[in-house]
Amino acid sequence: MSTETATPVATARSSAEATPPRAGGAPRRGRRTVQQRNRPLWLLLPGGILMLLVIVVPFVFALVISTLDLDMYTLRDWVSAPFIGLGNYIEALTSSSLLQSIWISVSFAVIAAVVTLPIGVAAALATQNAFRGRALVRSLFLVPYVLPGFVVGTFWHTMLQPHGIVDTVLGNLGIHTGLWLNGPLSYWTLVMVQIWSSWPFFYLLVLAGLQSIENEVHEAAAIDGAGWWAKLRYVILPALRGPIALALIISLLHNINGFTLPFVLFGVPAPQAVNVLPVLTYVTSFQSFRFGLSAAMAVFSLILIAIPLFVYLRAVRLDTGDDRKEKTA
Repeated sequence: MSTETATPVATARSSAEATPPRAGGAPRRGRRTVQQRNRPLWLLLPGGILMLLVIVVPFVFALVISTLDLDMYTLRDWVSAPFIGLGNYIEALTSSSLLQSIWISVSFAVIAAVVTLPIGVAAALATQNAFRGRALVRSLFLVPYVLPGFVVGTFWHTMLQPHGIVDTVLGNLGIHTGLWLNGPLSYWTLVMVQIWSSWPFFYLLVLAGLQSIENEVHEAAAIDGAGWWAKLRYVILPALRGPIALALIISLLHNINGFTLPFVLFGVPAPQAVNVLPVLTYVTSFQSFRFGLSAAMAVFSLILIAIPLFVYLRAVRLDTGDDRKEKTA
């Protein structure tokens, strides 16, 4: 047969023989161009520029300031402020109330998150099934969460004033308390107000997790004769592990970084029992005018919130099996 009359089958066979096979017997595909290989990087460019401007540049700027003896006297020409290296970090750890503020912030955040969790789960379970007026109840549950922090702080500051509404109601019931906004009760006042304003966040995430559970799972549990406690323990809570973990980590980060609520609720200077880290950083910067020292405190705050975030991301990575995929690759 001549080359002019070669069949398509013969042509395809000859081209397949000319192409060296890949490992595993699969034919080698054509190499991608440089533009095709770099296309995902171009898609990430807008987000990367935004992260650079919003996160990286301010962080580097804060690191530079934290190594300078920058105060109200050297602020005008801050570039030529004296360089003191780790002096601000050492002073923050040894001569300021940074460690106490870190303890207050962490303990307050953990207590508020742990107490808020069962409240949000109970509220989500109570409003999962349809009943008359469910939409109204769900809307009312969201009121504490949608209110701005300034409004929440002002509202409770007014309610908890000496001889205010709370003291009057409790006094009529025969309960006499001390000062809510000063003294030993101020710490628990902050915890109580934070719980009141943040439990709807747990409610929202848990309710969304409940909506993702298939009806067949509930029907199978009912057929097996599972009671409400067994159903909650072995069916519902395992399915809500992801939303609950996400709600806990976000709540912890939000509580540790919370500034508006303690600032409005207690004012400045705040009682020592509620001198959380954001308020301490604010006072050091804008009242004491120790900008270098406050920048060092801000770096400590960033490290503090990075720890639970890293733990959560690591747990999610292990849960999705990414490590196993990398080891087998």
